[in-house]
Amino acid sequence: MIAKFLAKIVGTRNNRLIKEYSKIVVSINSYAEDIANLSDNDLQAKTQFFRSELADGKTQEEILPEVFAVAREASKRVLGLYHHDVQLIGGMVLNDGNIAEMGTGEGKTLVATLPTYLNALAGKSVYIVTVNDYLANRDGRQMAELFTFLGLSTGIITANMEHENKLEQYSCDVIYATNNELGFDYLRDNMAFELEQKVQKKLNFAIIDEVDSILIDEARTPLIISGPSDDYSSVYEAINKFIPDFSEQIESGEGKEITIDVIGDYTKDEKHKSIFLSDRGHEKAEDLLVKQGVLKDNSSLYDASNILLLQHFNAALKAHIIYQKDVDYVVENDEVVIVDEFTGRKMAGRRWSEGLHQAIEAKESVSIKKENQTLASITFQNYFRMYDKLSGMTGTADTEAAELKDIYNLEVVIVPPNKLSMRDDRADQVYLTITEKFDAIVKDVNECQAKKQPVLIGTGSIETSEVISQLLTKNKIKHNVLNAKQHEREAEIIASAGALSSVTIATNMAGRGTDIVLGGKQDDKNKDNWQELHDSVVASGGLHIIGTERNESRRVDNQLRGRSGRQGDPGSTRFYLSLEDNLMRIFASEKMAGIMKKLGMEEGEAIEHKMINRAIENAQRKVETMNYDSRKNLLEYDNVSSDQRKVIYGWRDELIASDDVYDKFIVMRDEAVNDLVNEYFDSAIAEDKWDVESLNNSLKADFAIEVPLQQWLDEKLEVDEISSKVIEGLNEVYKHKEGIATSEQMRSFEKAIMLQTLDNNWKEHLASMDYLRGSINLRGYAQKNPIQEYKEESFKMFSNLLEDINKDIVKTLSTVQINQTEEQNIADEVQQEQPKQMNYNHQEPPESVKKLGRNDPCYCGSGKKYKQCHGKR
Repeated sequence: MIAKFLAKIVGTRNNRLIKEYSKIVVSINSYAEDIANLSDNDLQAKTQFFRSELADGKTQEEILPEVFAVAREASKRVLGLYHHDVQLIGGMVLNDGNIAEMGTGEGKTLVATLPTYLNALAGKSVYIVTVNDYLANRDGRQMAELFTFLGLSTGIITANMEHENKLEQYSCDVIYATNNELGFDYLRDNMAFELEQKVQKKLNFAIIDEVDSILIDEARTPLIISGPSDDYSSVYEAINKFIPDFSEQIESGEGKEITIDVIGDYTKDEKHKSIFLSDRGHEKAEDLLVKQGVLKDNSSLYDASNILLLQHFNAALKAHIIYQKDVDYVVENDEVVIVDEFTGRKMAGRRWSEGLHQAIEAKESVSIKKENQTLASITFQNYFRMYDKLSGMTGTADTEAAELKDIYNLEVVIVPPNKLSMRDDRADQVYLTITEKFDAIVKDVNECQAKKQPVLIGTGSIETSEVISQLLTKNKIKHNVLNAKQHEREAEIIASAGALSSVTIATNMAGRGTDIVLGGKQDDKNKDNWQELHDSVVASGGLHIIGTERNESRRVDNQLRGRSGRQGDPGSTRFYLSLEDNLMRIFASEKMAGIMKKLGMEEGEAIEHKMINRAIENAQRKVETMNYDSRKNLLEYDNVSSDQRKVIYGWRDELIASDDVYDKFIVMRDEAVNDLVNEYFDSAIAEDKWDVESLNNSLKADFAIEVPLQQWLDEKLEVDEISSKVIEGLNEVYKHKEGIATSEQMRSFEKAIMLQTLDNNWKEHLASMDYLRGSINLRGYAQKNPIQEYKEESFKMFSNLLEDINKDIVKTLSTVQINQTEEQNIADEVQQEQPKQMNYNHQEPPESVKKLGRNDPCYCGSGKKYKQCHGKR
């Protein structure tokens, strides 16, 4: 109440920001006439002039008005598009590292060119991030004409691009790319063996298009690069056979008063997509698994050795009970393809983790692919927070403003439209049943057909879109369907969605990247009469939006609404709901039913009421809060991984950038020797208690060297002197190895061993972290904070990881036996994914090796005496 009262007196923060930006717009416009009078050559010369000004110490803020004015004039000459004043404001919002909320049709693609040009003047690449390859190609090619005129190079990054081509694209001033490809390239760069293999440069400034889709909707899906692991297909097939025999346990009541109405094997939580076995279900599962030969007799699913089996079983339950065909996934070409719950698009190549994908494959009787092991992973949250400056643009971000500020420190600024909206957003109509709702939708479409008014019907799932399609077909209403199954016809369908009498059914309209133009897309076929067609659609009332249900997020509903009323066009929207809709059923049905009874609602009758709208909005707020908590929870876990990732990737970068890591190896080895000697020869313990034999065995196992420890002790050498003697012996052995291979090859070999050891241990660590993450929530039952427990456990694991990496590097390089011929390159062999246990054959010593005594250590580094090794005849 206080905030609203103050806003009336001093204005909202958004209004104050727009007012400040509007003052700068006046300054930009003051340059317009003079710049318009420049020749093309003089206009292009401004780029070098601005670079000189920056080099002389001027700030971006000081040159911004003239830079924006130059970019706007260049756009007019090259593209025939002149930035409106509100687009200048949008450009300033982006330049300040914030989010510009601008409605559909306000020209966000053009807006991005302004801060891009300004920031690229400093010689650092600017990334413009899109949601798919089509938009990256389309926007990149179109705007490249403008940037080329201004003296900037433009690159476009898409999937499956050749490495050399990708290197070239990343070297450009302006880079258009998808969020997925940028994230994967970052991970691939940190798996490279050579500096030249890395493609991404400094992460300076990113402008994210459809920023809410990328930073909110996709934030719960980490990017993962994985490799094949063990094959558990037979286990999934065995479990899949008896899952249909499990029944749901029905419970009622709340809190302590929960009663079991129907005893069953499991309960489900649709909100969190979780399944919980009852005691009966647990016993039943174990009995069936034993009979199938999957679980050992007298063994429990919850034994430590059965963690994976429990995961497989839970995945199978979810596959059958929670995940639905043609809603969460589609089956095509012997594959289960995920459908994005927000965009309705097929996500080819994406796979659910923790065995869920394999369980659904077993359920649908398609080929079960091998499970993958994580090799590298990152969330979009942590990837994009690595940029020095980040901004974004979308038509719908205000409802998520708190999360965007909290997680990314991005402020949402609502930029006013160039033309005020004339859209009529009508109140929701609520029915008792889905059938009644669908009948009302068909009636609405028929009324629009009578006026030749175009209609866009937004659905929440493929299943609903196909039901609506069947009803329209039954009523002889011609229409197009746009969902994951018709992805290839997307551009064609959207292009005609604003034509007279057109009816289009779409499974979510977020991130489509194409405006619906009244009258249809203008092309050669309708060029002569397009204006007439446009005016006819305007006269019919413009595009009418029908929502078949409320989405879990108000923002997604707003995205659908935003397709109508483009650039001041007329239009209308209405959502049709029923008490059987998922959102209403799970979150609002009891309260809503009570309200409807009070209002005297009867079967077949619709109701419109502000109280109903408030109840629906409250239900959506609950889901939004729950989803935000889920994303924040994921981020808290990934922040732990992120800190560890920075250490490992920083170490890799040091190794890759160095041609000689010999000194690093020597430091590691000498520390390892000192630690080992001090472990067995502890000065705090009496000398006669020191374990000479065990230290000898460890030196042989870890360093492949035999030394006269007892003799040195008898000679009263100090512990430090003994360590020095061991190190001297190791140095001699290592020199002999360099006599077999050249120094250059040994340096390459050391670097390759370090990188491979680092990667192998990191991969195993990620797998351990995955298992820890999967089980850590159980500690909540012991009144412990799972996040805190995860942080503590993962810190211990990471400390052990760093120790293990050092030990493995030292052991491998100390014990390896090298057999070098002219054709071999030992470093190359390591980089070509050779097994951990590398075997190198002995060879005769080169002539340059001095004559060895029979009791001297063998030159090959085996740790044996010469007479017992290469001197043995």
